[in-house]
Amino acid sequence: MRDFPSCFGENGVQVSDSTSSGISRSTAQNLVTCVYSCKLGGKSCLIIITWSKNLVGQCLSVEIDDWMNQCLCKFDIKPWLFAKRKGSKSFEINSIEVDAYWDLSLAKFGSGPEPLEGFYLAVVFNGEMVLLLGDMRKEAFKKTNATPGFYNAIFITKKEHIFGKKLYVTKAQFWDNGQNHNLSIECDTVSTDDPSLAIRIDSKIVMQVKHLRWKFRGNQTILIDGLPVEVFWDVHNWLFGPSVGNAVFMFQTCSSAEKLWSGQPFFDSSALLSPCSQNFREFKLQGLGFSLILYAWKNE
Repeated sequence: MRDFPSCFGENGVQVSDSTSSGISRSTAQNLVTCVYSCKLGGKSCLIIITWSKNLVGQCLSVEIDDWMNQCLCKFDIKPWLFAKRKGSKSFEINSIEVDAYWDLSLAKFGSGPEPLEGFYLAVVFNGEMVLLLGDMRKEAFKKTNATPGFYNAIFITKKEHIFGKKLYVTKAQFWDNGQNHNLSIECDTVSTDDPSLAIRIDSKIVMQVKHLRWKFRGNQTILIDGLPVEVFWDVHNWLFGPSVGNAVFMFQTCSSAEKLWSGQPFFDSSALLSPCSQNFREFKLQGLGFSLILYAWKNE
């Protein structure tokens, strides 16, 4: 069963039950996965960064996959290693060295597992900076002695778990060098017989869905920064599922406005089964931009 949205153009969204897809509320809390597309030795690859947080401390996972769904290398920074909060790791891919460097010693965190500032995470391939995250860019280049990459890594997918009772909030940047927006989802499924859904960007309502019991799955185009973004939602579990069930929302930018406005399905129903699956690879080769996937869990 899929734990990502399955989207069929104008025909709505179908999402599997979270319990059957292997996601539970306990495992979902404080987990963010970011996927970047990059070039390694002229070949397309995915760099998958997972930030997580548990009772022991912060965790970080870095994985590099090719576009054929094969893991090339992976390493985890366990919570007990965060006492140092800085370090490096070396691998080989096709006999060429890959190095990962991180410095989280001055990192500042909010309520989520991602650092907000005061850090860097760098991936260097054959002496070339492939991916650089964080605001300590000078320190990263000094530490790695890397040259700027010819191809900049592209942020293509973010998967995040959010929590609330009626209101679910996060921050989102939908475009390269775009504004960082406050995104909120409001839905009351308890105190009313006719629940509705409202999505706000920077406190402004951009989408409303009334009679949610009849429209618990669907999609709609909104404008953010003057550009079209397709919103898919599935709140079936909130209304008819187990009390611990989650809703799923996906915000999909598109490099071609014609694909968004046409009635033809532009989204492969199995594209997001895995961030490195064959369908995902073909989906991203269509140039469909950035995907933000939100799992919304109710706090009891």
